[in-house]
Amino acid sequence: MAAPAEGSLRRFSLAIDAMGGDHAPDSVLDGLELAAERHPQAQFLLFGDEARLRDALARRPRAAKICVLRHAPDAIPGDMKPTQALRQGRKSSMRMAIDAVASGEASGVVSAGNTGALMALAKIVIKTMPEISRPALAAIAPSLRGDVVMLDLGANVQCDARNLVEFTIMGDAFARAVLGLPSPTIGLLNVGSEELKGDDRVREAAEVLRGHAGLNFHGFVEGHDISAGTVDVVVTDGFTGNVALKTGEGVYKLMRELLKQVFTSSIPARMGYLLARPALERLREWMDPRRYNGAILLGLNGVVVKSHGGTDATGFAHAVDVAMDMVTHGFTQTIRESLSQLAAASSPVAIPPIVAQQD
Repeated sequence: MAAPAEGSLRRFSLAIDAMGGDHAPDSVLDGLELAAERHPQAQFLLFGDEARLRDALARRPRAAKICVLRHAPDAIPGDMKPTQALRQGRKSSMRMAIDAVASGEASGVVSAGNTGALMALAKIVIKTMPEISRPALAAIAPSLRGDVVMLDLGANVQCDARNLVEFTIMGDAFARAVLGLPSPTIGLLNVGSEELKGDDRVREAAEVLRGHAGLNFHGFVEGHDISAGTVDVVVTDGFTGNVALKTGEGVYKLMRELLKQVFTSSIPARMGYLLARPALERLREWMDPRRYNGAILLGLNGVVVKSHGGTDATGFAHAVDVAMDMVTHGFTQTIRESLSQLAAASSPVAIPPIVAQQD
């Protein structure tokens, strides 16, 4: 498909990095084929090797109908350092997709490519909102009471009180837009639920959040509260959040392996598996990592979604779903409005000032 004429005011729903990921472009295009069923009115700007993508799209008619190709001669490999991507990736599919968001041609970007490169390029090209000191990486996780939003998951290893307050506002807006919750409950991850627990930055952030009437702040939560679904949004620094995320992934793999061992240990166990199979299938679908694919870099002047590099079509389609939800519900504007409300709130504790920090 031909690109629109230069000077056109056409705005695309999303820019897609077709060459990012372990199985690109096939997994990306297969994902867009699924996404086309859910978002038939969307228009995606697809960046990558035009000759290769044109032939591949011909075999995926639904994706071809909603995509416009834009040739990108290069692709950023998974092992490229972020600094190299900034210097050498100007003609890459990832950089050109991000450029489309920065210029206003697209409302958001989805990529399954190099995580470090995507974060670095997005922060430099799309830029952080003036009201936000640092963007945060967020994702959805399962719990006993439904889906839970977690952030930050690794974008900021060290955080201060202001960062945590901003993460809370962004997590609240994300839960409203993507999970459809009118008043999501929010908790700060801590070593205990008592008000005196934790370090100064966590207690200071909690004091600010308690004085903000626009947020449904629950208070402090502990690690076990994540899977219990005690709150809808769990806020922490990037170091703790990444450890919690990887721990959860490890527990899921352990549970899956133990179940496999149990049900293959004997003939009676195999017979038990046959009886339990329908329930186990429901559990597998509920815990399917593809259902939770799509980490979001919050706090930028545009929607940026990172798909897992090794995902398949189902997982990439879910990442597109997340991005479309954010675009449709005006996520970026919602964050700005929430920050304005916080600044104007008649709270005895003002939001901590932005302190210059080293990346």
